[in-house]
Amino acid sequence: MHSDLDTAADPTKLRRVVIEPVSRVEGHGKVTILLDDQKKVRQVRLHIVEFRGFERFIQGRPYWEVPVMVQRLCGICPVSHHLAASKALDRVVGATSLTPTAEAIRRLMHYGQILQSHALHFYHLASPDLLLGFDSDPAKRNIVGVLAAYPQLARQGILLRKYGQEVIRITAGKRVHGTGSIPGGVNKPVTAAERDELRAPLKDILAWAQAGVKLVSELHARNRAIYDTFGTVRSSLLSLVGRDGNLDLYDGVLRARDADGKIIFDSVACEDYEVELRENVRSWSYMKFPFIRSRGPEDGWYKVGPLARVQNCDAIGTPLAEAARKELLSTSPGAVLHAPLTSHWARMIELLHAAEVIERLLAHPDLLGTDLVVGGARASKGVAILEAPRGTLIHHYEVDANDLVTTCNLIVSTTHNNQAINEAIREVARQHLDGHEPTEGLLNRIEVAIRAFDPCLSCATHALGKMPLFVEIVDSAGVVVERLVRDAEALG
Repeated sequence: MHSDLDTAADPTKLRRVVIEPVSRVEGHGKVTILLDDQKKVRQVRLHIVEFRGFERFIQGRPYWEVPVMVQRLCGICPVSHHLAASKALDRVVGATSLTPTAEAIRRLMHYGQILQSHALHFYHLASPDLLLGFDSDPAKRNIVGVLAAYPQLARQGILLRKYGQEVIRITAGKRVHGTGSIPGGVNKPVTAAERDELRAPLKDILAWAQAGVKLVSELHARNRAIYDTFGTVRSSLLSLVGRDGNLDLYDGVLRARDADGKIIFDSVACEDYEVELRENVRSWSYMKFPFIRSRGPEDGWYKVGPLARVQNCDAIGTPLAEAARKELLSTSPGAVLHAPLTSHWARMIELLHAAEVIERLLAHPDLLGTDLVVGGARASKGVAILEAPRGTLIHHYEVDANDLVTTCNLIVSTTHNNQAINEAIREVARQHLDGHEPTEGLLNRIEVAIRAFDPCLSCATHALGKMPLFVEIVDSAGVVVERLVRDAEALG
């Protein structure tokens, strides 16, 4: 199933609505909607309009530069790329296992990234819609509006993110684009003073994380009709799981389930991802469309991210998050949850899990060790997979005898979700736009569905507040019959 034009419709006789750019997401994209004479939605597409080219210009660079270079893909989740590249290149330098201290520091860095990114997405980008309403005044439907209406909640969100950034600073050297992880380990230890600095606010961090889970569960309970149906489309699920089947966001094996929860494949090693996954291309987007090979490009698309992860694993190995996961799953006993808005609940469960993991790591004696780097027999290929905040992240490199990268393949989280996002916005358009003239509030519903996936459209930076929105409705002759402009001054 694709979000493509109904073949029974003549595209020259359809009205075209464009949302450009999509707001409160990372990067830049646009949505096109085609309506027939009865205002029925005939096509909805998310177009990725930026071309980054990292896979090409990494080629020819020394492998040791890569963990620092590739994180420039993103200003909000650079740690995910930094660690994925380091993990892949561990294999190239022969580091089949890291020292306990390097493993602990990398995991601390990663879970700090999970915590800060989930806090930023929920409190800054998603909560304005959920707390203030899809049709609320767009001038107030942003983090500033949330701060005015819910000052304590907004403050907690800001401080949660700040804490995650401090974890990153101490482990990676900088809050953004650090250098702490290297092939074979890490290049800086964590001192006792730094550990104590991070332990001091943990009581508040855990309390605020629990409050966030409670808030989303209450929003869900009050709005079941919306939360269960808004943009809901069934699909398969993909994620890493730990080798014990539990949730592990840093390392593990690939597992996929179908839309009913049945296992498609399991225990697939990272280096064998190409056996199970393929990538397709479409002419109207720079982003690829991955699919499960055994199911083909038409039926093999899937979802990744928090909602997939908390259902794909057998359990979460921290008690507070596992109790929250069970509460979430109890809302749909025995059935897979597919509703995009439910992702926010799963995201906050993962934020709580990250806080619990950070607490454990800060209490572990391995964290303060000084044995940081290992090596071994060289290899020419390295593949690593970890769970970035948005979903499964794959880094694949091949290196020649001169230590230069010859091949680079990156499948980022939003690429995995590409088809799922297109299907969700198509469903929202049919649910809410069919038979209606487009308004700001109705078009915002399309963006709400996109934001539920926390996409990084170019793996670029988060946008704070609202971005300019320019919508044109064009008749079959190509004449613009109506324009909607938001924040016209920003459009120049």
